[in-house]
Amino acid sequence: MNSIDKLSNREAALKALYDDLHAHNLFPFWATSNTDHDEIKQLLATKRAVPHVWNYKDDIEPILKRSAELITTDDSDRRSVILVNPGLAPQRATVSTMYTAYRLNDPNEIMPPHRHTPSAIRFGLTGKGNFTGVEGEDIVFGPGDMVLTPIDTWHNHGTVGDEPAINLSVLDLPLVETLNAVSFEHDYKEVDNGQETAKKKQSARFPDDYSNRIYGQGGLRPRFVNHSRGAGFSSPMYVYRWEAMENILNRHKDWDGDPHEALMVEYVDPTTGGPVFKTITFFAQMLRPGEKTLPLRQTASLLAAPFKGHGHSIINGQRYDWNEFDTVAIPGGAWCEHVNGSDTEPAILFVASDEPSLKVFSLYRKWGRNADGETVRLA
Repeated sequence: MNSIDKLSNREAALKALYDDLHAHNLFPFWATSNTDHDEIKQLLATKRAVPHVWNYKDDIEPILKRSAELITTDDSDRRSVILVNPGLAPQRATVSTMYTAYRLNDPNEIMPPHRHTPSAIRFGLTGKGNFTGVEGEDIVFGPGDMVLTPIDTWHNHGTVGDEPAINLSVLDLPLVETLNAVSFEHDYKEVDNGQETAKKKQSARFPDDYSNRIYGQGGLRPRFVNHSRGAGFSSPMYVYRWEAMENILNRHKDWDGDPHEALMVEYVDPTTGGPVFKTITFFAQMLRPGEKTLPLRQTASLLAAPFKGHGHSIINGQRYDWNEFDTVAIPGGAWCEHVNGSDTEPAILFVASDEPSLKVFSLYRKWGRNADGETVRLA
């Protein structure tokens, strides 16, 4: 057999091999673009999150108000708008492991209790009457307050008072979906006179200032309460008030801070010092007037919601402008730097990160560029 025949036979055999691989839903580790099925194109076609900014004032807020007029509590008990990353659509994901949603509740509107395996937080944007009842603690919260609704913990949302209120939420639902572990329950019951009775609102079992009274002083842990609340997998402190976070940021505004992260403060479990959830963690990040961070790259994906001020971020070399209450998606692996747009006022970002999940699997990495443009390993 001459070399031409050998080549022809090999090509025919390879084609048959690739056809069989494709027909049996298999993928060759030696992926190539020289076949009918183009394995390289398939590989590169895997959906990935991209940097993106969602505009609150011009886009999200008007849509929320329209939804409040058209969607009643009889239609749905979740009048929320989820931010879908253009690179991941139609998946409900703002980055690969988390999503952000904005929610508007009309005055005196309380939704029925539910619980689920995804972990979630609520962060107040407008109004003083945002409400979340969590495992028997009724929490009314305002702008800048963060409320936990941990994994498998009964909770219900709404608004108390005579004005509407808007908050944003962050959930690890895309990660939990990937792990095929999503479940929701809505059949909330309490025992009344020895009988299980369905309830549309949780009864309060703790004082409404319980989280602050028990956990509001760092470094001091009361021994006379049970710190395993809810399912026992998350921080037992269910509300983190903005006043405390703002105080610590202001007390350190004259410090040098970190050149790659400026002033960044993490919300932590007061009993362990670790993140509030096992999967995601949260920060407040202050950029002082005129401050610009050095470029930072990490394997963690971030969602940044400007809470005060305005500015822009440079993500993988492209500029993304942001204003108060917007949301910025920063995919894992992207180079990012933040710039405060004001020379007189600070800018503060509320940041969510999947850093804890990556650390569990020893996959967390962090790099920065110094003032000379050299890349250095930070973590």
